[in-house]
Amino acid sequence: MRVLLIGANGYIGRFVADRLLADPAVQLTALGRGDDADVRFDLATGSPGALTRFLDAVHPGVVVNCAGTTRGGARELTRHNTVAVATVCEALRRSGCGARLVQVGCSAEYGPSQPGSSTAEDAVPRPGGPYGVSKLAATELVLGSGLDAVVLRVFSPAGPGTPAGSPLGRLAEAMRRAMQSGDGELRLGGLGAQRDFIDVRDVARAVHAASLSAAQGVINIGSGRAVRLRDAAATLARVAGYGGTLHELDGPPGVLRPTIGHPRTESVGHRVDALGHHRTDALGHHRPDPLGSRGERTEPEHPAPAPHPYPDGCGSWQQADVRTARDRLGWRPRIGLEESLADIWMEAACRI
Repeated sequence: MRVLLIGANGYIGRFVADRLLADPAVQLTALGRGDDADVRFDLATGSPGALTRFLDAVHPGVVVNCAGTTRGGARELTRHNTVAVATVCEALRRSGCGARLVQVGCSAEYGPSQPGSSTAEDAVPRPGGPYGVSKLAATELVLGSGLDAVVLRVFSPAGPGTPAGSPLGRLAEAMRRAMQSGDGELRLGGLGAQRDFIDVRDVARAVHAASLSAAQGVINIGSGRAVRLRDAAATLARVAGYGGTLHELDGPPGVLRPTIGHPRTESVGHRVDALGHHRTDALGHHRPDPLGSRGERTEPEHPAPAPHPYPDGCGSWQQADVRTARDRLGWRPRIGLEESLADIWMEAACRI
């Protein structure tokens, strides 16, 4: 089976490439903007006609699209997440290759969910930001294309290669800096959100399974269990061997809740914020210090801002209903969050 992989250098695409290359029955061709791609092509600016000619020449049986961006304004998100997918769909319609399309979507397409609920594929999408809107538009293009196609809505990917700018990546970097400088108190904010974390290697397995299946429509890819970010931070501290106290900044103005990590002792060092010397939370937003120079509680000169929301526009809760992936792909997650966090920490600890 010849597979054309788009976005092989991205966070998810790298692991999809590894998974497909491990299958001796797969002949893999990588298409992307980087110099190391087998074929250089920019979906956001390239024409459907040019891509059609390439498809007719290579004649893949499956096209996997992992390309896209999570950053930028509405215009850039639309170009790379929506226009790019429109190009792929139009090229596949024009081509005679008859390839199956596996599109990697995102749980941000759903938007906020009711706490305690599991989101199934038939939920009405209500994205809470431009990123989710751009990905939902791409999904609608795929579903309306008439192609043999499936969209995998990936929930919160974690594990090796996690971007340093993501919430889990920033937590790991904050902890690394605290341990490097000997600081015994780490101040973190924005930890109230609960997300369904799924290891990126399990995502790659799901893409492989979808490539071989006949399933169509939308399929959720997640663990099926929401985890509070503060619990992930506590697990990360245990994995890293961090012996200090993690102070959570969420809550009413002026209130500091030492609800995470180890009890404070006299041997613990001085305070540190989440990103070094500046008073910021784990997501990089500046906050006042509600403790005096001796660690005594004081009233802040200005009220602390409300905790910044988890940056995916999905509110306080997301949890996937993953029964469709089990039933139609024969897929289940294998890697637990602790292993994912251990790999995130291993990469963070190796940074100079």
